[in-house]
Amino acid sequence: MRTSRRAALLGLASASLLYPRHPALAASVREITWDDLIPTGVPYSEIVGEGDYDEQNDTWLPNFDKNAFKFVEDLNGVTIKMPGYMLPLETGGSGVTEFILTPYVGACIHVPPPPPNQLVFVTSARPWPAESMFEAIWVTGAIRVNPIRTNLAEIGYEVTADEIEVYVWE
Repeated sequence: MRTSRRAALLGLASASLLYPRHPALAASVREITWDDLIPTGVPYSEIVGEGDYDEQNDTWLPNFDKNAFKFVEDLNGVTIKMPGYMLPLETGGSGVTEFILTPYVGACIHVPPPPPNQLVFVTSARPWPAESMFEAIWVTGAIRVNPIRTNLAEIGYEVTADEIEVYVWE
């Protein structure tokens, strides 16, 4: 049986879709959700209190209890993949290199910030295109507990991104 070169290339290209782009990375990646960033036994409702209204700035300021500053230390050094939304902190001509990964669109800007254990500071050597900033994304990389304070929010985790990709809704 004779196979044309085109058919062989098409077959190889199709087969490559079945395998992750980074096989070594994919084998050790743990897909997590936002709930995985909250320690077991700490209900989200106990993290965020009623808050206070700031009349001067016309904003609601959340009250976090001590549970907002509890983190999952077992995640330190684990390569994770998690979805979220990008809140840019550092941009250049080719895109975003530092951002806060948030659980919902507009967090920290249009609405009060989530608690620190629900925010992730992300750095990436490869800039993410600025025109794709408001899409849901997947971030893959090593996570660690590292409380950071910015002018937008207090952040509990940090990831150095190995890969950023658009989240595809299924």
